[in-house]
Amino acid sequence: MLNLVALILLFPLLGAAVNGLIGKRLQKEHVGYLACGVIGLSFLVSLLVFCGLLLLPPAERLFEKEVFCWIESGSFKSVVGLQVDPLSTLMILVVTGVGFLIHIYSIGYMHQDKGYHRYFSYLNLFTFSMLLLVLSNNFLLMFIGWEAVGLCSYLLIGFWFEKKSASNAAKKAFVVNRVGDFGFALGIMLIFLTFHSIDFTEVLSAASHGHFEAGSFTITIITLLLFMGATGKSAQIPLYTWLPDAMEGPTPVSALIHAATMVTAGVYMIVRCNALYMLSPFTMTVVASIGAVTALFAASVGLVQNDIKRVLAYSTISQLGYMFLACGVGAFTAGVFHLMTHAFFKALLFLGSGSVIHALSGEQDMRKMGGLRHHIPTTYKTFLIGTVAIAGIPPFAGFFSKDEILLESLTRGNFIYWSMGALAAFFTAFYMFRLLFMTFHGKSRLDHHAAEHLHESPRNMTLPLTVLAGLSLFGGFLGIPGASAIQHFLSPVLGGHGHTEISGAASGGHHGAGLPYLMMVVSTAIALGGIFLAYYLYIKKPELPKKLAERFRLIYKLLLNKYYVDEIYDVLFVNTTKKISAQILWKFVDVKMIDGSVNGIARLVRGFGNVLRLLQTGYIRNYAFYIVLGCIFVVVLAVFGK
Repeated sequence: MLNLVALILLFPLLGAAVNGLIGKRLQKEHVGYLACGVIGLSFLVSLLVFCGLLLLPPAERLFEKEVFCWIESGSFKSVVGLQVDPLSTLMILVVTGVGFLIHIYSIGYMHQDKGYHRYFSYLNLFTFSMLLLVLSNNFLLMFIGWEAVGLCSYLLIGFWFEKKSASNAAKKAFVVNRVGDFGFALGIMLIFLTFHSIDFTEVLSAASHGHFEAGSFTITIITLLLFMGATGKSAQIPLYTWLPDAMEGPTPVSALIHAATMVTAGVYMIVRCNALYMLSPFTMTVVASIGAVTALFAASVGLVQNDIKRVLAYSTISQLGYMFLACGVGAFTAGVFHLMTHAFFKALLFLGSGSVIHALSGEQDMRKMGGLRHHIPTTYKTFLIGTVAIAGIPPFAGFFSKDEILLESLTRGNFIYWSMGALAAFFTAFYMFRLLFMTFHGKSRLDHHAAEHLHESPRNMTLPLTVLAGLSLFGGFLGIPGASAIQHFLSPVLGGHGHTEISGAASGGHHGAGLPYLMMVVSTAIALGGIFLAYYLYIKKPELPKKLAERFRLIYKLLLNKYYVDEIYDVLFVNTTKKISAQILWKFVDVKMIDGSVNGIARLVRGFGNVLRLLQTGYIRNYAFYIVLGCIFVVVLAVFGK
C-alpha cells in the first residue's frame, strides 16, 4: 500500500524535474503529454489506494511508514514518513483528479505561451507539494509541503513576471502567507515542547485520550497558532487579501489554487488536528466566528465586482469561510464534504471563465460581455451547472454540502452563525447569477475585435468542463443526509469528533427528524431568492442596477473598493514598514551606525597612519636622533622605575 503511495508523490516530482530541466528542448506536445501523464498516473494509483482502503474494515484503514530518519538531535526526532488514512486518501483523490483535468485544460489554454515547459514544470511541482502536505505523517514534513505550496503559488501567480501587476501579486501572496506561516511554525514548536513529539499519531492520540483537559491554555495557544497559519493559506480574515490579486496568474493556475490545492490546505490541517481543536472551545469559537464573518464579508464584496475572475476569487474566500464555520462548530465531516464539492464546481467555474476569456481574446470585464450563450454553448451549459451548484440548488453538489453546514451551524452553533451563513448563501446565489447573466445573457456588449474572434474553446478545454460539470451535478449524492457515504468513510479519522457537540451548541448537537428537511426547503428558498433578484435586476430591468448604484453610492463604492482593506493595510503595515526600513533600519542603523562605525575606525586608522608617516623622512640624521631619543627614554624609565 505505502509503496503505491510513494508513486503518487514520485510521478509529479519526476514530471516537474524533466520539464524543468530539459523541457525547453522538447516539443510542446511532449511537454504537455508528460505533465498530464504523470498526474494521470498519480490519480490512477490514488484510486487503487482508495479501493484498497474500502476492502478493509474501517478500524484498519490506517497505514504509516517511516521512509528514513531526517533530523535527530537530542530528544527531537523528525522522519520523512507517509500516512494513508481515509482523510488523506480523499484529499489525494481531489488533488490528483481535479488537478489532472486542469492539466489537460492547460494544454489548450497555454499552447501559445513561450513559457510552456516552465508552466507545466511549476504545475507538476505544485501538485507534488500539495500531495506531500496531505500524505505527511508529522507536522514538520507537513510544514515542508505547506511552504513548497507557497513557493509554487509565488512562481505561478507571477508566471507572467513581465507584467508588474503579476509580479506584485506574487510578492503579495508570498509575504502575506509568510505572516501566517510564522504562527504555524511557532505552533509546531509548541507542540513538540508539549507532547515531546511532532508525529500526528502520537500527538493526536495523546490529545484524544484525556492527557489534557478541555480548555487547556497550552492547547488553546497551540490551536490558535495553527489557525493563524490556516488563515494565511486558506485566505481568511485578516490574511485573505492575497487571493483576489492571485488572479494575475494564468486562469488554470487560479483553478488549481482555488479548487484543488493551497487554499484547502488550512481546512485539511484543522480537520487533521480535530482532536486538538476539540479540546479548546475558545479556539473553536474563534474558527467558527472568523469563518462566518469571512463568508459574509467576501460574499458582500462579490456583489459588485466586474472582473469575472475576481468575482470567483471572492466567492472562493466566502466558500472557504463556510468550511471554517463547519469546522468551528465541530462538524468536520461537513467541512471536508464542502471542500470536495467546492473543488468540483469552483474548478469548473474558473476553467469556464478561462474559456470565456479565451473566446474573447483576453477580455475579463463582464461589462464588455453579454449574449455569449449562443456563441460558446458548451462553455455556457457547463458554466450554468457550476453556477447552479454553487448557488445551492438541489440536486447539485453544492446544495448538499452547503445545506449541511447551515444545519450544523444552527444546531451546534447558534442562530447568529446560521443567519450569517444564510445571508452569505443569498449573496452567493445573487452574484453568481449576476455573473452568468452579465456574461452569457442579454445584449452583446463586445467590442469589434472581440466579436470578430469569438469562438468556442478547443476540445481539450471543453472536455474537462464536461467532466467537472458531471461531478458538480452528482458529487453531492455522496453526502445525502441519513446515508452519507463520506461521513462513513471519514469516521475512522474523525471518530466521534465529526459529530460531537461543543460548548455553546444551541440544541446539544442533536436535531429532530424533520429539521434537516425543513432546512433543505429554507436553504433552497434562500438560493432561489438570490437567483430571482439577479434575474430581475440584470434581465428584466437591466437599467436598474445603475440607478441603484447611484442611489446607494456610498455603499456601492465601499463594496466596489473592497471596504478599502488593502488601502488600510498599506497605511498601517506596508507604508509603515517601508518607512521604518528606509528611515530607521537603513539610514540610521545601517548607514550611520554600522557603516558609520566601520568607516569611523577606518578614518581613525588612516589619521594615525598620517601622523606616523611624518616620522618617515628618509634622512639618516633624523633616524639617528630617534634612536638616541629612544635610548634616553629607556634609561630614564629604568632609573625612575626602581
